[in-house]
Amino acid sequence: MRAEMQNIVAEIEKSLGLLAQRMDYETAPHRLEEFNARVEDPDLWNNPENAQKLMRERQTLVDAMKTYEGIKQELADNQELIELGEMEDDAEVVAEAEEALRALAEKSAKKELEALLDGEADSNDTFLEINSGAGGTESCDWASMLARMYVRWAEKKGYKVELQSESAGEEAGIKSATYKISGHNAYGWLKSESGVHRLVRISPYDSAAKRHTSFSSVWVYPVVDDNIEIEVNPADIRIDTYRSSGAGGQHVNTTDSAVRITHHPTGIVVTSSEKSQHQNRDIAMKALKSRLYQLELDRRNADINAAHEAKGDAGWGNQIRSYVLQPYQMVKDLRTNHETSDTKGVLDGDLDPFMAATLAMDVAGMSRADARADD
Repeated sequence: MRAEMQNIVAEIEKSLGLLAQRMDYETAPHRLEEFNARVEDPDLWNNPENAQKLMRERQTLVDAMKTYEGIKQELADNQELIELGEMEDDAEVVAEAEEALRALAEKSAKKELEALLDGEADSNDTFLEINSGAGGTESCDWASMLARMYVRWAEKKGYKVELQSESAGEEAGIKSATYKISGHNAYGWLKSESGVHRLVRISPYDSAAKRHTSFSSVWVYPVVDDNIEIEVNPADIRIDTYRSSGAGGQHVNTTDSAVRITHHPTGIVVTSSEKSQHQNRDIAMKALKSRLYQLELDRRNADINAAHEAKGDAGWGNQIRSYVLQPYQMVKDLRTNHETSDTKGVLDGDLDPFMAATLAMDVAGMSRADARADD
């Protein structure tokens, strides 16, 4: 097999390794059996929401297994065809198999990228915030260039882009802007863009045509889904009934119908004192879930604020990517070392290779951490 084909086969095998890792292929057949058993349960659809969730999870696993096994089989088939063609000196068979491997490499690379986007919030819509940093007017102009770059990227993906707020620069560009970007995996793709972006160019605002360095920060965070499912463990609560105080006279409530629920993990106490004890239990439980719901929202907002505080100043030492327009053309990500000389393409929104490289690096990092934990 020619060296070119050996490299292509190696790339396909690399993608297969990642696909297997992301779905934990060794346990996948067993998990599918469990899903199938639960799907056959006649009581499954008594809770339609849980049933739909189960069916989605099962289908995701089925699709992942089918993709992995299909690529693996197609790789083996075409390798065998090349060997047979070379043995029989049939150049046409070899050429067809090699072309099929090139197409398979593109397919497997695409599936590899899709597999990287499986985080808890990756499928969510996202907010993208851009702030100019050190550099005055230059940085405000750079912030507007970044805004245009991300809008172009989102439009190429077919995402919906909504400008939430914008603050104009004093002379040019913008001081800040926030966008909501809606579409499948919007947050998963863009999350790798959070950080400081550095621009080096000859300033169009400098009459001496000197080279300037500008900074702007990008902050990406997911749109929080309000449909938070709150489960209350019966072991975590204490339900007390007591005699509620009535309005006096004939309206005095003389039964122990009022309900107090205490949630031990949080210390939340809720009460209800309508006439029916059954109704009070229902009302108090809904009130408890509402309180727990608000706690979850507060926790998520705290996580977002913590991420915001941790992103650092938009200046030297905090940058994740450099965009050099003069004296040479280069965009380089300082985390992955991925780079390109096609600066125009990047500024027009060709960002997928940079995002993919960061996502792959994150996966590799998690794999090493898991390996150390197993040692």
